[in-house]
Amino acid sequence: METVRFHTVTPFLLLSIILLFAGATHALDSHFGRGSFPSGFKFGSASAAYQYEGAAFEDGKGPSIWDNYTHQPGKILNGSNGDVAVDFYHRYKEDVKLMKLTGLNAFRMSISWPRILPKGKLSGGINKEGVAFYNNVINELLANGITPFVTLFHWDLPQALEDEYTGFLSRKIIDDFRDFVGVCFKEFGDRVKHWITINEPYIFIEGGYDGNAVGNLAPGRCSDRTRCAQGNSATEPYIAGHNVLLCHAAAVKLYRDKFKAIQKGQIGAIVVTTFMVPYSNSKLDIRATQRNFDFQFGWFTEPIARGEYPEIMRSIVGDRLPRFTKEESELLKGSYDFLGLNYYTAIYVAHLSSPNTVNISSSTDSMVQLLAEKDGVPIGKPTGNGFFSYPKGLYDLLVYIKDKYNNPTIYITENGYGSRNNGKDEIEDPWRVEFYKVHLRALLQAIDKGVKLKGFFAWSFLDNFEWSSGFTVRFGIYFVDYENGLKRIPKRSAIWFKRFLQKN
Repeated sequence: METVRFHTVTPFLLLSIILLFAGATHALDSHFGRGSFPSGFKFGSASAAYQYEGAAFEDGKGPSIWDNYTHQPGKILNGSNGDVAVDFYHRYKEDVKLMKLTGLNAFRMSISWPRILPKGKLSGGINKEGVAFYNNVINELLANGITPFVTLFHWDLPQALEDEYTGFLSRKIIDDFRDFVGVCFKEFGDRVKHWITINEPYIFIEGGYDGNAVGNLAPGRCSDRTRCAQGNSATEPYIAGHNVLLCHAAAVKLYRDKFKAIQKGQIGAIVVTTFMVPYSNSKLDIRATQRNFDFQFGWFTEPIARGEYPEIMRSIVGDRLPRFTKEESELLKGSYDFLGLNYYTAIYVAHLSSPNTVNISSSTDSMVQLLAEKDGVPIGKPTGNGFFSYPKGLYDLLVYIKDKYNNPTIYITENGYGSRNNGKDEIEDPWRVEFYKVHLRALLQAIDKGVKLKGFFAWSFLDNFEWSSGFTVRFGIYFVDYENGLKRIPKRSAIWFKRFLQKN
């Protein structure tokens, strides 16, 4: 048996554990806790391989586009990278024990494509060390009563496929993605019963192929030559997005045809959206809000639900938007057993009276102006990373999905509070406690309205590498001491969650 290292258990952690069991924590509503939710409701946290694992070049793993992107000067806010990240690769046993201690009964993780297929292709060989690592993590989770929810693609495309045929800009990606997920289903599907194909395609596509709406992300393509060496923001986001959707459809078909009946699992998709509020009651602003919602949420939700892009996208984008064949449309339609929803913030939307007709891009096609405040008042309580706490938006989104898409099973696959990295001052985080309280209450209201909500995943359990923001932002309920051996220290929010999850 491998010896478990406890070098991350600090005196502060031991003191916090004592406080937890002594009940000396921040006051909690006596009737608000795990028992407020339906039986079987999952409470977990979410993660991504590149943001958590580290070990970027160990045990046979191949490079991903994020390994390449973060090592390019000026791409990451503080010049950091995910080479080590928070070292989950070596510390997963300790972290899983902390999850159990906190009371979580689910964990959303992703599988790194280049850790399984270092060259991106099945013909390039399967990395046995990578398979062994994920087997070990899954087994550790199950041994501690924690259900794994596995994301098959969380942005870390093998660099080899980007080099060979520009990744998602080529339809060749579909066959290689199908091969990759087939290995995952075969190797892990006897224990993994909740699969997610692709995380937040809107963010990955906009950031990777346009860069205006959400900032630059790997592979870092766009029309602006001051920021991107190559790319076309008017066409490439739609091409890449189209192929992402076809990859999703291929994965779902493979699972349903060859694995679902035997393994008896479920497969779904994750969509993300900002909640959008019309800036005024004018018809123009109301229409602009729906239009922008269709360009963000509808872009990827409508195809997997109904087999086609939103009508307004087809009308505005025209020939720049690829079309699905009849067969592709049928494969996409209803291609989920559940929907994952990532939700963080809200924004005001106003009609743009003078649309940009010079620098055409996917981020300007919706012809809107986005505003964080109205009459000098922010739309919600500001967080530390430019987002706003707006729990009503979460409730309204859930009811909208229920009414429009025939009340599907839904999991909140990400929701959390980002704050600027202020060192150990972050350990006392009453603002994060309040954020989770109000959003969990919004979930109860949605459940009371008939929404089939089955679980909630906080982003995130640990502070971690936050993409282009590097280590300048913290989302964790556990503090990771980047200056002192990556020690894990519970924040007030972790202690609150422990007490919340004890309330039956």
